[in-house]
Amino acid sequence: MKEPEIVDVESKELVGISLHTSLADDKTGILWKRFMKSKDEIKNAKSSDLYSVQVYDDGFIKGQFNSQSVFEKWAAMEVEDLSQLPERLQGMKIPAGKYAVFVHEGTSKKFAETAQAIFGEWLPNSGYELEDRPHFEVMGKDYKGPENPESKEHIYIPIKPKNN
Repeated sequence: MKEPEIVDVESKELVGISLHTSLADDKTGILWKRFMKSKDEIKNAKSSDLYSVQVYDDGFIKGQFNSQSVFEKWAAMEVEDLSQLPERLQGMKIPAGKYAVFVHEGTSKKFAETAQAIFGEWLPNSGYELEDRPHFEVMGKDYKGPENPESKEHIYIPIKPKNN
């Protein structure tokens, strides 16, 4: 895996839908089907990029996460502001902060390998630790769908320097 790019991300405002899920009872497909039916109602989108956002509880930061752990997952798009919320959609804000940005290439089934490399190899050996902010993926022009092996998405992991 290539080294990530370390970037400072400005706060973002997103519009989408959310649900609670776990890795064992993954409802990602249901979430995205619902969102894709409503995304054309978003009139002030900054781009056509899609955002998959995960909001974890404190246990994730402490390393107490497993396939049964429940977290909040969003399917969304970035907007200019939250003043024009379509009826069936909700708004959320991602606070500004430092992120490690990785590129995942391949199908959604290979995502677990990428996540293992990030959290099992890169993070413990980096000078960073997780910060309690949303994690997200951006699916832009290089994203060709969850089953396409040439698909690329950018993974944003919230980080802060380790307290030594």
